Amino acid sequence: MNRHEVVLRNVRKIEIRTKKLVEGLMSGAYHSVFKGRGIEFSEVREYVFGDDVRSIDWNVTARMNHPYVKEFIEERDLTVYIVFDISASSTFGMVKSKKDVAVELAASIMFSAMRNNDNVGIALFTDTIEKLIKPGKGRRHVLRLIRELIYYEPQAVSTDIEASLSYLAKVVKRRAIIFIISDFYAKGFDKPLKILREKHDIIAINTRDIREEQIPEVGLIELEDSETGEQLLVDTSDSAFQERYGQIVRKEHQELKSRMRKLKIDLIQLNTDIPFEIPLRKFFRKRSR
Repeated sequence: MNRHEVVLRNVRKIEIRTKKLVEGLMSGAYHSVFKGRGIEFSEVREYVFGDDVRSIDWNVTARMNHPYVKEFIEERDLTVYIVFDISASSTFGMVKSKKDVAVELAASIMFSAMRNNDNVGIALFTDTIEKLIKPGKGRRHVLRLIRELIYYEPQAVSTDIEASLSYLAKVVKRRAIIFIISDFYAKGFDKPLKILREKHDIIAINTRDIREEQIPEVGLIELEDSETGEQLLVDTSDSAFQERYGQIVRKEHQELKSRMRKLKIDLIQLNTDIPFEIPLRKFFRKRSR
């Protein structure tokens, strides 16, 4: 079997694995949550009994000395972007890597968008956006995006969310639903997030692995930062070290949740040891309310 056949087979596996979820929960939930959020101004017309008074255009009403209302039309298709962290830390995982789980979740979102006849694009980033594929429609386009998520080889290992989102804010002109998938091990990205949030619907998906919170007690080991290459010798059997490490990780997690709450951005917690559809269901239930 040549490499092309292997790639096609693995992409097809992702499609089959996510098909049941998309046909069941996702397609209906996706439509109800996102459809109707994209609306465009159509025209102004005279008020008739039964119209929503909140739609009255007071400027025109004052000028014409008669009530007029604004009419809007729902955008027939939406634009969805999957902004995907492919830096070195995404390959970490105890059973499955953070990237593998995130790819399945991203595929479910993309197939749901496809069934809704929406446009889907991706932006793959490390310390910059390395690959940007403009939104398109159809199964063939979505399979291409999944192939890139799985097989694209990053040129850098570090993460710069701030620079990547700043660039994205400049190039994504049309209002979009933007899913940002990352472990968010970076600082200083609040400003570009806020700028994006003013125009787009942003959903942050935080990828995590249980090993990042609990280091097994195996004595002296040398830890290496997958992005910086920095190495540190630690005694994992030291209870004080275990406690300090756990506190730091929990604090960072709480800070991320607090920052997203302040920015009014929904945060989905994606853990490698829990099926990805569980937090996804929780997100759609929350949004439906």
